Amino acid sequence: MSKEPIKEIDAVVAWVDGNDPKHKEKIQPYLSLQVARSDDIAGPTRYRSEGEIFYCVSSIIRFAPFIRKIFIVTDEQNPHLDDFLQQNFPQNSIPVEIVDHKVIFRDYEEYLPVFNSRAVETCIHRIPGLSEKYIYFNDDFILMRPVNQTDWFLDDKIIAYGNWRSIILDRLLWLIKPMKNGHKPIGFKDGMIMAARKYGSKFMYFHLDHIPHPLKKSVITDFYSKHHDLFISNISHKFRSGKQFNTNELYYLSMFDMGKVITKPSKDFLLYIKPVGRGDKYLNRKLNMYKTNKELKFCCIGSLDLATEDDQKVLLNWLAKILEVKL
Repeated sequence: MSKEPIKEIDAVVAWVDGNDPKHKEKIQPYLSLQVARSDDIAGPTRYRSEGEIFYCVSSIIRFAPFIRKIFIVTDEQNPHLDDFLQQNFPQNSIPVEIVDHKVIFRDYEEYLPVFNSRAVETCIHRIPGLSEKYIYFNDDFILMRPVNQTDWFLDDKIIAYGNWRSIILDRLLWLIKPMKNGHKPIGFKDGMIMAARKYGSKFMYFHLDHIPHPLKKSVITDFYSKHHDLFISNISHKFRSGKQFNTNELYYLSMFDMGKVITKPSKDFLLYIKPVGRGDKYLNRKLNMYKTNKELKFCCIGSLDLATEDDQKVLLNWLAKILEVKL
């Protein structure tokens, strides 16, 4: 059976530089002491940047040359990539465009500013000129090896990296979590479970890992046109809230219902690195996994800002080497 020719595919990267004095000034009026101390809501680590955006964009240009355009979504900020890209990729033909929150929140500007990814992700599909098929990255997602379109899209289907999990079991695990800063921690899984519940799933949800997501603009647009109340509720929180849901989870569940999903286990393709309090041998073990397992294509480096200076240096030097770039 012949495969449908791949149409235009864009990449979208959500980025914020929490070190920027203007960002700190903008967020300050909305911060309570409790919120500011809570890493799961608006602690400094949620916004700090250690230059991950340079490696993320480099990896797309280096290993996914079929990408038509890279959109960087941010809030009145600019990572200033031009000189870096000119130095390292003088022949690059993939344009990079900065998209401000005001653009994707057009007609809903009263909810700005927002300081949480769940609100931003709810509006990503509203980028003007965005291709029907696109890949969504966080700025700490990095490609480590060459990828093909078929790593994300195959004919009219998407490749979903993840696994099904029990809503009931994971909610029980949440209930026994200790309180922190006066509230139950708002975790990554919680947004997926909330999305599954909004979608109508009572028992199972599809657990998404920290991996680039293949999305279709028309599917998300159609869902929110039919459920405008959910769209409004999700963009109306300044900071991450337990009432919010993960838009990508809603999308995946919609695609499953249409029978347009091919599932693959994340662990076979993703190298997740979180170098915080892991011991001396942690990084060596992780980097050795990259060397020995040639199937690993995707990397996510979590909380790099909380790593020791030595571990940061090791990781950034490793990334620079595999991406063949100089900062």
